[in-house]
Amino acid sequence: MTKKEIVKAISEEIGLTQLKTKEIVQKTFDAIVETLVRDGRIELRNFGVFEVKKRAARKARNPRTGDKVFVPEKFVVTFKPGKEMEEKVLQLEVEAAQSALAQQHGTQAAGGETPPSTNASNTESGNTNSLPGQTAYPNSVASVSSHDSHNPG
Repeated sequence: MTKKEIVKAISEEIGLTQLKTKEIVQKTFDAIVETLVRDGRIELRNFGVFEVKKRAARKARNPRTGDKVFVPEKFVVTFKPGKEMEEKVLQLEVEAAQSALAQQHGTQAAGGETPPSTNASNTESGNTNSLPGQTAYPNSVASVSSHDSHNPG
């Protein structure tokens, strides 16, 4: 999605002209950049945290020639998504895993959730890293979340 598409969607939803909406969106982006440059960090609740970090100088290798090269230190912007965003993205992963599982078994997901197949190798291999009420999919990122490190069982 581009900034122009964002502006169009917002202007249609709230009833402002695209020109006025574009100005508001641009001012928002400008404020984020100015805050990052000035303070090095901006936290947007229910969205995430942007932070400026210094990446140390290092030695690297040119992949074409194999020659060693020196990469100087530099500042980079990092983003850590908020809890709400992480949960929505995790839901995408779960839905993708369910869809892949349905396609693998030659069935179409009708009406939403496809029941997981009973696969004895899941429990035999110790694949128990899912949350309560969450289906564990073998070799799938969908069964792993940031909550796992806090929930050993």
